[in-house]
Amino acid sequence: MERKNKNTITFIVCSIFVLIIGVFLSTSIGATRIGISEILNSIFNYSETLEHMLIRDVRIPRVFTVLITGGILGITGAMIQGVTRNPIAEPSLIGVSQGATLVVAIFYAAKVTINTLNVMIASLIGAVLSGIIVIGFTSRNSNNRSITKILMAGTAMSTFFISLTTIVGLLSNQSQFIAFWVAGGFRNATWSDFYLVAIVGIIGFAIAILLSKKINILSLGDDVAISLGEKPEKIRLITFLVMIPMCAAAVAVGKNIGFVGLIVPQIVRKLFGEDYRKNIPFSFLLGAVLLTYSDIAARMVYDPYETPIGIFTALIGVPFFIVIARRERG
Repeated sequence: MERKNKNTITFIVCSIFVLIIGVFLSTSIGATRIGISEILNSIFNYSETLEHMLIRDVRIPRVFTVLITGGILGITGAMIQGVTRNPIAEPSLIGVSQGATLVVAIFYAAKVTINTLNVMIASLIGAVLSGIIVIGFTSRNSNNRSITKILMAGTAMSTFFISLTTIVGLLSNQSQFIAFWVAGGFRNATWSDFYLVAIVGIIGFAIAILLSKKINILSLGDDVAISLGEKPEKIRLITFLVMIPMCAAAVAVGKNIGFVGLIVPQIVRKLFGEDYRKNIPFSFLLGAVLLTYSDIAARMVYDPYETPIGIFTALIGVPFFIVIARRERG
């Protein structure tokens, strides 16, 4: 027990330390390099200089938006893997993120005024539609929750939604925008984006913690859950209803970012087992770390130009996915 507690504390301390370093690096890196002393001055001794305005109004909102979005992706990945008992499930692999991306593309093509609220509404509509399909597929019977069937259905949905998104982009002459959205990124993140993901993320995080005991029971199997007096379908439905606005918020500010929700819960489960009372908060923390450093890489690789962040999460996630899929098949 003491060793487990020690490992938990070590993980938390190391993750927070690495995250703090990432926050400072992310704030300082860009077309204009800014030193740590200037960053601290902009926070504690603000003056309306160009550098201080750049830090306060551009760099800091982006850094914290990335951090919260990474945490949201980590949490939603842990939740969906728990309730489906599927180690390779995550929002981008079952079509929820792509459904949100499709409706956002339709809003752009229809010349709807683009702001944080409208993009969130579009993302929510798309996430709800795709979420309904997933809920229907996973709720009919226990056989439909097998890894192969969910993966096949999710892959088909993802491909279908992205294909429709591409068609919308071509017909509306928005192909360049659509390509950037599909690849993901935080280039234009603002304080409004941060407030959106922070509010949705905090509420979703709190509800996820409350659901963690139920997810623990459900992860043991429907028969066990029923024998303990729980209703598996109700737990699964509530979990998806919590996930959908969280996924919508992540898509609204970070576009279509894949594999974070796949990688992070897997690592956390390897370290701490199947207890979702730990897995959910730790997935938030590790997701924040992963996406923060992916965002740093996105800005450094082709400096001064920015590379889509989804490329870096995919470079890590695809090999990870292949290894897990082969292990599960074996």
